[in-house]
Amino acid sequence: MTINDLRGVLKGRVLVAGDDGFDQAATAWNLTVRQPVAAVAEAADAGDVAALVRYARRAGLTVTAQPSGHGASGDVEGLILLRTGPLNEVEVRPGERVVRVGAGAKWGQVLAAAGPLGLTGLSGSAPGVSVTGYTLGGGVGWFSRKYGLASDSVRAIEIVDADGEPGRVTAESDPDLFWALRGGGGDFAIVTALELELYPAPALYGGRVIWPEHRAREVYDAFLEITAEAPRELSVWINRLQPPGAPPMVTLDLAYLGEAAQGEELLARVDKIGGALSDSRGVVLVADLGAIAAEPTDPAPSITRAELLTGLDAGAVELLLAKPSAPLINVQIRHLGGALAEPGDGAGASGGVAEPYLLGLLGLGLPHAAEATRAKQAEVVADLGAYVSGRTPYTLLSPGDTAEKSFSGGTLARLREIKRTRDPHNVFRANYPVLG
Repeated sequence: MTINDLRGVLKGRVLVAGDDGFDQAATAWNLTVRQPVAAVAEAADAGDVAALVRYARRAGLTVTAQPSGHGASGDVEGLILLRTGPLNEVEVRPGERVVRVGAGAKWGQVLAAAGPLGLTGLSGSAPGVSVTGYTLGGGVGWFSRKYGLASDSVRAIEIVDADGEPGRVTAESDPDLFWALRGGGGDFAIVTALELELYPAPALYGGRVIWPEHRAREVYDAFLEITAEAPRELSVWINRLQPPGAPPMVTLDLAYLGEAAQGEELLARVDKIGGALSDSRGVVLVADLGAIAAEPTDPAPSITRAELLTGLDAGAVELLLAKPSAPLINVQIRHLGGALAEPGDGAGASGGVAEPYLLGLLGLGLPHAAEATRAKQAEVVADLGAYVSGRTPYTLLSPGDTAEKSFSGGTLARLREIKRTRDPHNVFRANYPVLG
């Protein structure tokens, strides 16, 4: 049995090295990540996923699933890369406040379908990210302070197991697997669809305010004041931006799950900072939530690093502003807390996020800039010292990281035992496998 035999097994397209389109099909969303896979299989439907898994099981091969290519680690040599883009159905059941999402669907689709019904899902900042990949990794987004991780909103999971058998997993039918898949990644089964709880969003206020960099200290002071008292409905992120070819600037990204009048009152402190270059605050449609942070929508070469912070105060701000941020494009801090720090009894493998802030460091991944980018990221983290907890949410791990950075010893041990039990032949491999 060879990789070429796959073409007789699947309805969808199968590509191997040398085929037209193989290189493009194997490319991760982050263009700095190489993916030396043996083949790319594009599933036409859930039946194709099951057929592929049965094939891999018989042939002693391993499958790694990537709906959109976000979060790729590059640790995929010799594997079969499964693309689930065609499984992109989105079905909202407003009476139940539930959405069924195919494995290839993206958050922008869900928000566009749910928003007109006065509902939202727990999406992240980028509409082009796949719902499944984001949710299997936990998912820290705009409304996580109010409702927790996206993985904890999962109500049912449609899977193909390591024997190639389809199934539907809930808290009642298979509590161990249900727990592992909600935040523990894709090491345990191939997910073909999710059922997610939706949340009321009759009104939404937000936007981005941009200032020149010389206002940075004032903006950081405002950020500290606002986040110290922010209700769970309000999320505030601060960015120190250095776009290529543009002057440095600082921004606040804001989303309030409520009426505009209340949002304006909560953010009155922002109006005390003069010299704004632009201010897009206003009523926001749920479908347009992804526009607030203005993240790139096309693949690009980048190097990222994320770290959870034990706190943020004037001392930390002093450290952050003591040096230029270049060559980094963005130094971002997201306010966390709220429901993230208080996981319920039914929480998945991600558990809670005790740390109140998340640091994100983004730089260019082009050859001439990569070394300097990594060095600057390491310098920022070292300068912050004890403010850095050493943990990173699983969904935000970067190439070179391991699952150990995301999970406690007890959680990782449980995930590893479930992996050994459910996939003893290693048919599946997540971007960041729990067994290393």
